[in-house]
Amino acid sequence: MWHRRPACGPEPAPRPHTVNAPDDWPASDSLDDWDLLPTAPDWASGIRDEWEPGEEGARKRLDAFRDEAAHYEGRRNLPSVEGTSRLSPHLHFGEISPGAVWHATSDKGGSVATFLGELGWRDYAQNVILQFPDYGKSNARDRFDEFPWRNPNRGHTIADELQAWQQGRTGYPIVDAGMRQLWHTGWMHNRVRMIAASFLIKHLLIDWREGEKWFWDTLVDADYASNAVNWQWVAGTGIDSNMFVRIMAPLSQSEKFDAAAYIRQWVPELADLSDEAIHDPSDELRPQDYPAKLVGHREARERALDAYSEIKS
Repeated sequence: MWHRRPACGPEPAPRPHTVNAPDDWPASDSLDDWDLLPTAPDWASGIRDEWEPGEEGARKRLDAFRDEAAHYEGRRNLPSVEGTSRLSPHLHFGEISPGAVWHATSDKGGSVATFLGELGWRDYAQNVILQFPDYGKSNARDRFDEFPWRNPNRGHTIADELQAWQQGRTGYPIVDAGMRQLWHTGWMHNRVRMIAASFLIKHLLIDWREGEKWFWDTLVDADYASNAVNWQWVAGTGIDSNMFVRIMAPLSQSEKFDAAAYIRQWVPELADLSDEAIHDPSDELRPQDYPAKLVGHREARERALDAYSEIKS
């Protein structure tokens, strides 16, 4: 089948052969002088193993993804496959341009249009921030200002639940796998980001801004616009967002998107469970070193809907 090449701007300009530098540089510190790298403990080893910052790292990521772009739609939601491009950190830091990515992938056919739509979503998020600079800390829908969030600053139990979410100890394997992957590598799979965000907001009824701040501190691709827009989309508080009453079921999502291998990688306590049991281990199969669920799915759903009913009128 012939595929029309989606319209975009001109091809990116080639790299210049030379860049003129000033004869004299102002006095300044070296980056090493700031002693920013973690040492006690060194929590960044997984990040170093996973990522190569800079233009060369961006080029390698694009080269690795280019021929996979045609299969994007079928693979992007499978955590065990990781069918996303992983270009977002490089895009955020300007190590590669959206135009360069577009021109390198847009003629690949298949479901590449879905991937190009994600590039468009990134630009949409930037436009939202231009119009609403406080989007990372203010509900776009005013009625959510009255939403009865469970505030971690007002109770030890709620603070403990927030910490359990951050550390990947919720008792929901797909959520815990994502949160542990995030801490170890600075990255979380796209589908799992939505599941983990929905769990914090709707299962634990903790304000989306707590999650936004945590992702901002831990993601290697943390981008103010994308982070804020995506959290408000999941929460239902954004200008163009999912409905709050659409509550993800993490256990069925895990099974639907075949996350068994992903869970085994990041939640080793469950590695010996079968594909059928690993998504929602029964009490008999749940290892002693793996936590019980913070809240049941049905109980959490009913609590979230009751909370929403207080502001929907």
